[in-house]
Amino acid sequence: MNIKDLSSWAKKIAPSPTLAIDAKAKSMKASGQDICAFAAGEPDFDTPDFIKDACSKALYDGQTKYAPAAGIVPLREEIAHKYAKIAGVDRFTPNQAVVSPGGKFSCYLGILAVCDSRHEVIIPAPYWVSYTEMVKLAGAKPVILPTQESNDFKLTPKALEASITPATRMLILNSPSNPTGAVYTKPEIEAIVEIALQKQIYILSDEIYEHLLYDDVEHTSPISLGRDAQDRVITVGGFSKTFSMTGWRLGTLFASPEIAKAVTSLQSQMTSNATTFAQFGALVAMQQPEKSQQAITAMKQVFDRRRLKLLQGLNAINGIHCFRSQGAFYLFPNIAGTGLDSTTFSTRLLEETKTAVVPGSAFGADSNIRMSYAIADQVLEKGLTRLASFCNNLRQ
Repeated sequence: MNIKDLSSWAKKIAPSPTLAIDAKAKSMKASGQDICAFAAGEPDFDTPDFIKDACSKALYDGQTKYAPAAGIVPLREEIAHKYAKIAGVDRFTPNQAVVSPGGKFSCYLGILAVCDSRHEVIIPAPYWVSYTEMVKLAGAKPVILPTQESNDFKLTPKALEASITPATRMLILNSPSNPTGAVYTKPEIEAIVEIALQKQIYILSDEIYEHLLYDDVEHTSPISLGRDAQDRVITVGGFSKTFSMTGWRLGTLFASPEIAKAVTSLQSQMTSNATTFAQFGALVAMQQPEKSQQAITAMKQVFDRRRLKLLQGLNAINGIHCFRSQGAFYLFPNIAGTGLDSTTFSTRLLEETKTAVVPGSAFGADSNIRMSYAIADQVLEKGLTRLASFCNNLRQ
């Protein structure tokens, strides 16, 4: 086949750099090399047993057929109940919830439901690598809005308002953030939502890391800010990060009934439904909050300890300084002091020390690298030693 025969969509979409680096690191490890991999965006814990048991039971009970395109009704009822509680209202309806094959697909469907070639979508940088490509696949134009480390990598209301044009259709907001781990405060969310409502633009609120919070910070969902916000916010969540269910591919989307209906129609033609028996595992995670909270708390305690250890180690290395993240399981150190751009730094680090990180250029920030601390303690410690040695050798 000639490369010219590929569609314009296939030609202009870049593969996921995080998945590519993770795959390369795993391939090197499989060949017998001692790899310290900080690249993966998934917890290193197993899925809690009570969730796996529910999925197994569903399999043996014959839950192996097509499900409704939007997801099984009991799970959508639980999702609606969750967001009603967050929003402080008596009730939301399950037809506002859609269960999809992964949070990534939920984000894409949310964009696809309201954006097309007439529209621009504002994406604060640093951003998750897939946002820009999803916007392109919807035919819309991604508008990158840089943020500053001095402002904790957060979008300011002033910058947002200045970037809005007649073509602006949506703002993508990710809190806690991948890759920075930044968490927006309630006043910051309120100011952003106020502008979005004034300008009549949608907010895609990606809240996949909503439960992974540290330093006593709290998560604020835009849908908690009143009826007008609920009509304009498309909330994406899921089970991958909270319950270490990345391979289960279960994402959630919650929106107005009109948008949820459009998302369901799109999904019905693209994937039919998320895996039926997997949804029963997610259902029990929502129906048994005490067990779920125990699992989340245990994982967070480990993540928090690793976060602080990695943060301290990074800030002790020549040429590196690191922002203190308060959410997710990433740090986003600045490596400008080494004199290398992020791609050169990451490539050489992997080749010379067998340590895998993701270049910040993939996230729209070439002075940084992303490091996941969802890894074993011994790997974290060994990787820090290798990273320090690498940076010290650069200065010789």
